[in-house]
Amino acid sequence: MNKNSKKRRRNKKRAGVLGKYKKYAYALLTLIGIFFLYIIYYANMEISTHNDAKIKSGGIRVIIDDLAKQGYDVGIIDKYLLYFIGEPKIGIIDFKDKATVSRIDFLCQITELSSTHQQEKIMLIPGETLEIFFENVATKLSLNSEKLMIEYKKLSPYPEAGIKPDTYFVSTGMSEEDVIKLMVDLTEKDYQKMAMTESGTYDKEKWQKILTIASIIQKESANIKEMPIIASVIYNRLNKNMRLQMDGTLNYGKYSHVAVTAQRIKDDDSSFNTYKNNGLPISPICSVEKEAIEAALNPSKTDYLYFVKNSFGVHTFTSNFDDHKGAIKKERN
Repeated sequence: MNKNSKKRRRNKKRAGVLGKYKKYAYALLTLIGIFFLYIIYYANMEISTHNDAKIKSGGIRVIIDDLAKQGYDVGIIDKYLLYFIGEPKIGIIDFKDKATVSRIDFLCQITELSSTHQQEKIMLIPGETLEIFFENVATKLSLNSEKLMIEYKKLSPYPEAGIKPDTYFVSTGMSEEDVIKLMVDLTEKDYQKMAMTESGTYDKEKWQKILTIASIIQKESANIKEMPIIASVIYNRLNKNMRLQMDGTLNYGKYSHVAVTAQRIKDDDSSFNTYKNNGLPISPICSVEKEAIEAALNPSKTDYLYFVKNSFGVHTFTSNFDDHKGAIKKERN
């Protein structure tokens, strides 16, 4: 075989290999092109802006997951897009009544929140009253505490306990109405879910009774473990037509942190004074956490009628007055 023939064979073989690689290269380039076309298409898809988007602290994954929980149609692709677009800012996106925006605009706004949209962290602790809470909110956000209460009374069906204990991220530019609507809406969703799970219906009149009992449990319990037992005492006394005679019921409103004395019991003529009045107070006393509500719905089965704080910081429960007096005497000695 001459040299020319060998050379032609080598060239033919090389051309075959190159042709094969070109096919793979073209296929890869085609896939890359399709991918980028899809990304462009995806980025320009309209996304529903059903309400203001709340951007909390955390990494991109945490922020996208939280937006999904808020009802926004976002997922893993949006996470990767944000890595290229920029760092998310904490705040609230106000879409100004726009029903939809393009996905790329939505993501860009997450990274371009101005300082006027920055958020403050507002915490409502279990057992606190709205009067005290609104004073703290007003101070932190430069709002009016009286207007906060007015808006609350418009939006919540409950005189107290209509805002659940939680950490809320609130924009410094929000009005009193906006702040209350945010908190009440979130609370109502949770209450409705709990009520539907428990009984299949959300009857607000019945739920107020549950919240009232839960608020007494919240004030009286030394810890979460005690809550179902405290609940049993409340129900046992109510069933026997006994006055509740519980100090916690007098820690309502502005008296949230005021010590209950014999003189206070004597002077207070409100429905919250369970030393003077039979049955439950007219409404809840304070904010209530989930565990207190669950205790009100599912009390322990006991015959306890009395309890007193002991030296361990929890309560000693008894079923009759003589044992109760003995428990008091033991703690005083």
